[in-house]
Amino acid sequence: MHAVEVWTLAAVVGAGILFSILERRYPYNRGQHLIRAGFWNDLLLYGFVQSYVLGVVIGRLILWMDGRTGLSRLHLLSGWPVAAQIALFVVTHDLYIYLFHRLQHASPLLWRLHEAHHATENVDWISGSRSHALEILINQSIEFVPIALLGAAPQVALIKVTIDALWGMYIHCNVDVHSGRLQKIVNGPEMHRWHHAIEITDGVNFATKFACWDWLFGTAHLPPVKPRGYGILEPFPAGYLRQQLHLFSRRPAAPAGDLSSA
Repeated sequence: MHAVEVWTLAAVVGAGILFSILERRYPYNRGQHLIRAGFWNDLLLYGFVQSYVLGVVIGRLILWMDGRTGLSRLHLLSGWPVAAQIALFVVTHDLYIYLFHRLQHASPLLWRLHEAHHATENVDWISGSRSHALEILINQSIEFVPIALLGAAPQVALIKVTIDALWGMYIHCNVDVHSGRLQKIVNGPEMHRWHHAIEITDGVNFATKFACWDWLFGTAHLPPVKPRGYGILEPFPAGYLRQQLHLFSRRPAAPAGDLSSA
């Protein structure tokens, strides 16, 4: 195993342990349990099994596309410093995620892809891993296909996915973080927990890493109180397979509502 693989794996495992400790010591919402309902489902089936399987699928997609286009052989980004390559993909993909995320909350069809992520009633460091397989397939294909086809350095994809994982843990963690003016630039749990608030049914705070997108485009929401709770209003099944199949059930799917109750 190469050094970058060791360090990125250690970073993810270490972050999980650290956030577990911080959630016990400095909770945003008191009373949430470490091993809460759905914990093993989110950690093992979403966090490990689904991530591995989709990684294989996206890798095959990249090989197929590159075999027909040959774009990676042009080495369009190979002359860039690795740090610049990472910065490019972090910023551009984060803007894409903001825009697509906002669309998911506005479109009844795309909301069905996204509601599994919002169904958890206990937002914590691992709940960010719960996203429907089709949603992840779309977002990570758009993320990693350009990295490969533009000829980025081999370590860029691994470092980028590690940044994604660490930041996903951070913004969902049940830790009472107050980042002050920094929250105008980078996203943190104090804003993202409002994105999961049960009373915010038409969506706010869509940014993942850079909160500046929300402040710039008028979707930021950070009141001086805490949400009443988290989750979605309609019943949602327990268990990975049932949650995946729930996407195809016959039912209304519009994320209706307004901010009047917030």
